Amino acid sequence: MSIVSSTQTDHRLGFADQTEEVRIDSVPVTGEVPAWLTGGLVRVTPAQMDFERRSVSHWFDGMAMLNRFGFDGTGGVSYASRFLDTDARRRALATGGAAISGFATDPCRSLFQRVQSVFSPELTDNANVNLSKLGDEYVAMTETPMAVAFDAETLATTRIDREAMRFGQITTAHPHLDGETGEFINFSAHMGPRSQYKVYARTDGTSSRVVASMPVREPAYMHSFALTPRYALLLENPLVVNPIKLAVGGRAFIHNYKWKPELGVRIHAFDRKTGALARTWVADPFFVFHTINAFEDGDDVVIDLCAYPDASIIELLELDRLRGGDDHSDLSAQPVRLTLRAGAGRAEVRDLADLTMELPQINYRRFNGKPYRYVYGGNSSGEVFLKRLVKIDVTDGSHVAWDEPSAWAGEPVFVPRPGAEAEDDGVVLSVVLDVEAGRSFLLVLDAASFTEIARAEAPHHIPFGFHGQFFSA
Repeated sequence: MSIVSSTQTDHRLGFADQTEEVRIDSVPVTGEVPAWLTGGLVRVTPAQMDFERRSVSHWFDGMAMLNRFGFDGTGGVSYASRFLDTDARRRALATGGAAISGFATDPCRSLFQRVQSVFSPELTDNANVNLSKLGDEYVAMTETPMAVAFDAETLATTRIDREAMRFGQITTAHPHLDGETGEFINFSAHMGPRSQYKVYARTDGTSSRVVASMPVREPAYMHSFALTPRYALLLENPLVVNPIKLAVGGRAFIHNYKWKPELGVRIHAFDRKTGALARTWVADPFFVFHTINAFEDGDDVVIDLCAYPDASIIELLELDRLRGGDDHSDLSAQPVRLTLRAGAGRAEVRDLADLTMELPQINYRRFNGKPYRYVYGGNSSGEVFLKRLVKIDVTDGSHVAWDEPSAWAGEPVFVPRPGAEAEDDGVVLSVVLDVEAGRSFLLVLDAASFTEIARAEAPHHIPFGFHGQFFSA
């Protein structure tokens, strides 16, 4: 096993297990938390990587834990942490980690078991990537179509949602919410002898419909997609897989994918009303985990995203490399803008700013699918891992940053002030690891000035994670 010491004094502490489940009604607060902030910031993180017999191979395969910072409107802050009660974690504990399978970790299985796991419902429910609200339920998600519903106050797991399994074996943990219809839009890849992409819509945990579909010979790995009022936009990375080889190969899931830069990045625009493929554009090869936003400019389409030069970022995020302290100063991608002209076949690409960014967030409720000005994200600042927070004005590329010497900040989550008119009128929340103190804290920034107004201390370190959501009271 590869275990990081809890006394680690650099960013590697963020990859150490944290298996303590706690509930604290009041944690120490410095500064002043706005009284209008009521509800909770809930994050999901890979919190257990090490087991009696072995550790997971990749950061993306750690067992999912929820962490919640609660706000009661009086300036006080509570804290709670709890593992998702999933079949994946129960089996990992029972076998000492031998049964773990996922993104890049695979147990020893027979050929029959491997084929069965790809072309049948034997998929992981370790929902450690993102959170959302689907109808009246709060759900944790990963890249298989099994969301885990939980109570947003107690963090208790309530059920496994398998409705999306009817669309395919692979999906994204980055669905979009249609603010007008209330629908939850996502896409999936159905793997088999005749593979397909499917864009689908859901209104709650039991009803769903197909929006669009498209046959594909070698499905691409796509972690997210973009949405505008007219279009669902799929961005096919040139990282593709032969579904049959995926089924019978002896490698972990992502290791079956091949980088084929000659394909370029293919952007497909599906008409959300008719389901028709309206147009396809091609860009020079890059790799993208996260889109930032997309909007229509007359007949043209604009997509902003965080682009890596290739897919080597996946190998850089292997757990041994992260814990070994390798130089990962290139972990942040370049924020770029793709302009897709109605009469052209190639995308126009330009940088949004002269700095790198990952884990981007915007004022989503008001500006997703629309022209916007500000994006918040994480930046490596020349360090070995994402460290500081940045706010970019996409209209001119200017930016401001928040940073502290011993602090390693996680994804920024924007929360608008009730009744706000300005795009950046609100706060930005981020869970930050203080390596000198050996624990994490919740940072509250004024979103307009990007200056600190408060922080609340957690009782322990919170492992680095990916995404979270603010759920209003």
